[in-house]
Amino acid sequence: MPRILLAPNREHDAMIVVNLDVMMARRKMSLNELSERVGITIANLSNLKTGKARAVRFSTLDAICRALDCSPGDILEYRDD
Repeated sequence: MPRILLAPNREHDAMIVVNLDVMMARRKMSLNELSERVGITIANLSNLKTGKARAVRFSTLDAICRALDCSPGDILEYRDD
């Protein structure tokens, strides 16, 4: 599962899990189609989808949510492991 580690706590790791692939599958949308709708390169979307991205702009998140007809909470999930 793609994960982005943000500000790990010394006692445990808190993680933001990226569920972009799940939402894309639910909407039956390919990476190419999402890239075209959002105006972001396939490479950047792929980095986000696989958890390699270190950050995401709110404007990018907004565009992705509009294209997938979802909310940020459908794409990003907080886990306190």
